[in-house]
Parts: sequence; C-alpha cells; structure tokens
Amino acid sequence: MALSVFDLFSIGLGPSSSHTVGPMRAAVMFAERLRDDSVLQRTARVVAQLFGSLGATGHGHGSDKAVLLGLSGERPELCDPRSVTGRLEQIRRDQRVSLLGHHEIKFDEDTDLVLHRRKTLPLHPNGMTFTAYDALGEVVSEHTYYSVGGGFVIGEGADGETRVVADTTEVAHPFRTGDELLAHCRHTGKSIARIMLENELSWRTEEEVRAGLLKIWAVMKECIGNGISTEGILPGGLRVRRRAPELAQKLKLESGSVDPLRGMDWVTLYALAVNEENASGGRVVTAPTNGAAGIIPAVLHYYADFVPGADEDGIVRFLLTAGAIGVIYKETASISGAEVGCQGEVGSACSMAAGAMAAVMGGTPEQVENAAEIGMEHNLGLTCDPVGGLVQIPCIERNAIASVKAITAARTALRGDGSHVVSLDQVVKTMRETGADMKVKYKETARGGLAVNVIEC
Repeated sequence: MALSVFDLFSIGLGPSSSHTVGPMRAAVMFAERLRDDSVLQRTARVVAQLFGSLGATGHGHGSDKAVLLGLSGERPELCDPRSVTGRLEQIRRDQRVSLLGHHEIKFDEDTDLVLHRRKTLPLHPNGMTFTAYDALGEVVSEHTYYSVGGGFVIGEGADGETRVVADTTEVAHPFRTGDELLAHCRHTGKSIARIMLENELSWRTEEEVRAGLLKIWAVMKECIGNGISTEGILPGGLRVRRRAPELAQKLKLESGSVDPLRGMDWVTLYALAVNEENASGGRVVTAPTNGAAGIIPAVLHYYADFVPGADEDGIVRFLLTAGAIGVIYKETASISGAEVGCQGEVGSACSMAAGAMAAVMGGTPEQVENAAEIGMEHNLGLTCDPVGGLVQIPCIERNAIASVKAITAARTALRGDGSHVVSLDQVVKTMRETGADMKVKYKETARGGLAVNVIEC
C-alpha cells in the first residue's frame, strides 16, 4: 500500500483523529454506500454502535458528535468547527438527521447511537457498526468499520474480513522500513526528503506537493495563532484552563531575556496552543494523530523562528522527512493509542519531528534515522490514560514535553556520525510488541493510570 505525506498530514477537527475524524469519515462512508446501493430513500432508521475504545471514551472524544455530522454528509477536512454546535443542537432538538443532507430520518441518540463500553470487535479496538432499516424494520444495509489511527478507516466485508482500499500506485522508491529507506538514500545519494518527494510525484507535480505542504504549514500556524488568542476553560467538565494565551504574554514581556533555554519555552507554547485548540474541537492538522497534533507544528515553528537560514524550502524538507518516518510507523507498527498506547501517538510524532529537525539542520540520512530512533526509544511504554476520556490531561502537556524531547533527540544525533546500537526498525518493532503486551486499560479506555487516580484523588 502506497502512502503519501498527505495521508499522514490531513486537516480535520479535534479532539481525536481516531475517535472524531475516523468515525466522521466512517459515518459519511456508510451514508454514501446507502446512496450508491440505491437504498438511501428506503432507509427509515440508522443505528450506529461504537465498540471498544470508541465506546469507552466516545463522549469525551466527541465520537457521538462525529457520527451525527458524518451521517449528515460532513467531512472532517471541510467541516467548519464554528458551525458544528448549531448543527448538532438542531439534530438533537428535532431528533432528526438528514442523511447526506438529502434524506431526513428520525434519529434518537438514546436508542440509535449505542456506545458499548466493554464490548470490542475482533479486528481493532476502534470498531463501529452501522445498520440501516426500512420502514418495516427490515435491515437494508449493515457495515462495520475500524478507525485505525490518524483518521484512517478500513471496512469489513460480510465474511468478516477487512477490506482495505489499498492505493496500488507505483512509487519511485518503495519502502516500509528504516533500513529500506536508508538503502534508497545510499544507492541514490539522495536525502530522505528527496526520496519522499520523488515518491509523491506519483500522485502530483512537484509544485503541487510544495503548495500542499505549505498549506499544511499555514493551517498549523493558524491553529497556533488561534490557541494563543483564545482564553477560557476547555469543554468537558475538568475545568482545564487554557494556558497558551497567558504564557504568550509572559514570553513577549521577556523579549530581552538572555536565558539560553528561552526557546524551549516558545516550543512549549506552540504545543500547548495546538493541543488546547484540539481539545476544544478546533481545526488542526492530524500529525500523524490529533492526540499528538502539537509536536510537529511546535518543532517546525522552532525551526522557522530559531534556526538561522530557515526558509520555505526547509519547511517542505521538514514535512517530507517527517512524512517518510511516519510511513514506517504506519506500515510496520501503529499510530493508534487504542491499539498500542500513547507511544504510538506521541512517540511516533516525537520520532517524526526529531528526524525532520535533524534533516533541516544538515543531518545525513543516518543521523536523521538516529534522531528518529532516539525520539521513539524514550517514549517506549507510554500509556494512553486520558482523564475523563478527554484529550486534555495528560495529553496537552505530554505534547509540549515530547516537542522539547524531539529537539534534544535531533541535537544528540547530530553530535554523532549516525552510527548507533539500536536501529529505528528495532525500536519500532519494540514499540509494536510493547503495545501488544500492554493491558487494555492503558490503551485509551480511561480505565487505568491517571484516568482513575486523578478522579480518586
């Protein structure tokens, strides 16, 4: 399966790529299937069932809202977060939803949207089943989907087998592992960013790739700006205060400071701003997930603000390099917190940002691979334990700490020659195996770790 950098960096709504973006995509896919199978007009009722992690933390992650919007025809990359509240209020008040905006049916959330907190489908923790009935109560269509992280959705056929719509595009330099990626670099003498760019040319022109990546960067910057300018309390009941606006004011007042580590405070600010926007349901770039959406923008903003000679070419190289590393995680492990814990989200993003930072600071492919390995190695075993099922504690601060860690990993790798004992592939394999061994309660169910101890205290 060929993966594009634009598969890993997509624009969507918070607070979760797997719990918000994925269910919204699955719901609209189901509604479109009803239309394509010519049963949309016969449909009188739709029942959506969410299982596993989706069922356990669906309300806190906005999965219920995502399903309603998706059935209505909304897509995460196009949905205006400012219009969401009004749309949802109307659907819930009228207890009616217009499938794809064309066919209205009754929809009672109490009976038609079921969150199974303890039941899990066999193929992935983030499973959901949609069933459409006609006016006589007969099933006209039923399909199961899995939100496998980063907004990616796969479907299940009637025989219970997953149906992945694989992109079979032939790319110039196919790779799934770090070793394969480095082999291409050694054989061609090209950088990781160039290898990834030449793969992207299988889908679009170089000018389109550049424009698309700069648009992604513009959305990241806009998200940071929104986070810095918006004060208040995050939704959800924990009464978490937005800290980015106050921190931004303090840093501006300290503009004359000679503190050599002051740049790290700006990195913290950028990450907090993004993840506070994400927690409030704002527009973010899935990078590679929403729960870890602040790390790559924060490190990239650090590059743009603090690295001499930083320019748009460097921004493009950064995102291409990060995308190449993300392909390895997506192809050989997981970026789903519900599957492998937060090491798959924050760990992957930290690794991607570390490698990308090393690249734009002049690192060789071997040093980039080393930086990416360091970024993940020191996130191994990281659990996903959102308090109250909300993407707030510990998620927001966790992004800030991982952003600083990514910069440290890059600088550490650049002090060496690229040779190291543990390879990126070995640490990715370890992350996958650690995730498999991890108890379910530590994988985005809000039934372990801080999710229970904070409440008890």
